Amino acid sequence: MTPSQWTGIIKQKALELGFHKVGIADVDDNFDDRATNHLNTWLALGYHSDMAWMANPKRFNIRDCWPEVKSVICVALNYYTPHQHPQGQEYGKISRYGWGRDYHKVMGKKLKALSQWLESQDNSIKTRYYVDTGPIQDKVWAQRSGIGWIAKNSNVITREYGSWVFLGEVLTNLSLIPDKPHTQHCGTCKSCLDACPTRAIPQPFVVDANRCIAYHTIENKADTLPEPIAAKLEGWVAGCDICQEVCPWNQRFAQETDVADFQPYPDNIAPKLRDLANMSLEEWDRRFRGSALRRIKLERWQRNANANLEK
Repeated sequence: MTPSQWTGIIKQKALELGFHKVGIADVDDNFDDRATNHLNTWLALGYHSDMAWMANPKRFNIRDCWPEVKSVICVALNYYTPHQHPQGQEYGKISRYGWGRDYHKVMGKKLKALSQWLESQDNSIKTRYYVDTGPIQDKVWAQRSGIGWIAKNSNVITREYGSWVFLGEVLTNLSLIPDKPHTQHCGTCKSCLDACPTRAIPQPFVVDANRCIAYHTIENKADTLPEPIAAKLEGWVAGCDICQEVCPWNQRFAQETDVADFQPYPDNIAPKLRDLANMSLEEWDRRFRGSALRRIKLERWQRNANANLEK
């Protein structure tokens, strides 16, 4: 088959498997998006905090991940549900991405199916797939493939679903017809910058993890949270959705996902802070089995809940 034919059937298969968006990027294209310079500058400023994996040299050149790659098949899954975060100081807030089943499992299953199907078409075809599991600049490739654009809060925004999407990639040795990189449509809006209570977006398109509530509630393993963060948690115990909730694109275009696995587990919509602070290991294991939130260990759940209760 021709590259054009391959491209068409791959996109059709991706949609049949349930992906909501699919785009193609050619590894050999010269992208004028300054992604490498941006990452270098961000790392030099220490904005990755102690997330050492962000400095993996392979992140700068996708061929260092796999020398045979010629095309990147990028996909997106809408995970939005219309449930709202709880009001009231007795409740904790959990980021929408973690309300339902672990996206690594849901997306990974679909990516594996797409990869295996593609390899079955011809013995010469090879693939590798990632869902936030390798040194791939997911957002950069999503923009290059036309999925969406990297917004001022560093999330990828799609025209159809806003930024409520999970991203994944299938790398292949096939030469495919690339899509046009997505153009940027944040304009003069700076709602995300203004709304962040800890000023974690010091300038457009730059997020400082040292000041980010999501980073501290999920990644920070210290016994106590920094006081400037603890004082501004506003109920957040696992991630933070503030910069996404105020985004005009999300307010206008968010639509409920058709992926049943992303519907919230009942305990995740409005957890009581006191219950989280007193949660046992057995209860933690029960509540977060099969959840992306399982990476937040019991001690950090208790720390985050107590930091909110002390305010």
